[in-house]
Amino acid sequence: MKTYSAQDVRQGLDWPVLIAALKTAFAKGVEAPLRQHLHVGGDAINGNLLLMPAWQPGQHIGVKLVTVFPENDQRGLPAVASVYTLFDGKNGTIIGQIDGGELTARRTAAASVLAATFLARTNARNLVILGTGRVSKNLAQTYCAIFAIDKLTLCSRSLDKADALAKELGPIAPSIVTTTDFASAVSDADIVSTATLSKTPIVLGDLLRPGTHVDLVGSFRTDMREADDAVLTRAGGIFVDTFEGASKETGDITIPMAAGTITRDSLLADLAMLCRGEHSGRQSETAITAFKSVGTALEDLAAAVALTASDRA
Repeated sequence: MKTYSAQDVRQGLDWPVLIAALKTAFAKGVEAPLRQHLHVGGDAINGNLLLMPAWQPGQHIGVKLVTVFPENDQRGLPAVASVYTLFDGKNGTIIGQIDGGELTARRTAAASVLAATFLARTNARNLVILGTGRVSKNLAQTYCAIFAIDKLTLCSRSLDKADALAKELGPIAPSIVTTTDFASAVSDADIVSTATLSKTPIVLGDLLRPGTHVDLVGSFRTDMREADDAVLTRAGGIFVDTFEGASKETGDITIPMAAGTITRDSLLADLAMLCRGEHSGRQSETAITAFKSVGTALEDLAAAVALTASDRA
């Protein structure tokens, strides 16, 4: 069994290779039960445990264990910790133990940008990232690697955090701007990508200009929400990574659905449909598009298999 550190994951998963692996996996499909989401903190601590298995019969088996403690920023610790184990699907032996945090951040960002290749305008140049955590960093890197981004705007309620992320990213775009003014940044964006733990909308649909693509990543519980109703109504619906996960796990979908603002028919297509060519994605240059991801074990498995491929060759 080989152990893959966060640095190994960063070095071993090139963005185009990872996006291609995800596209193939979504098109072909894997066995991936809906993840188990358990509250484990008791009354005093907001602690969550996620179990995410997936397998390709006779090929590979994988499972990710994740803890989410949102208040960890007050303790100077990461909010999310995880580990991924990849098994041989023919005999059950362990192939590798992988740093789950870096694997998750990279596959999450790659899935969003995979969706954006179908949903964002090909001439999108102005990218706005809301949030400054690990996933935000990877989103900025992936979008700038795949799209010809001229201006990258990093938004945070803490300008110091936005400035620190800009310094960490380096010159990945010709212009990098940091700000605490979410509304102004969103109103000037071609692509808005969010990776926060917000419980109230931070992307307001009335601010979006025609042709904007909205990429909602952060909300993974039904009490979390990053987009208001106007984002979904102006987009005429929403694309998702998986129908089952998105319709049950995120407040970005469940809250407006419970209110009757949207229905199940408002979920226009999932990533599998886009990757199989069953839906063409963006319909016009002026359309507003929205994509919501909650994550799926398929992405972890595809990323782990791609990471370990050279060692198994």
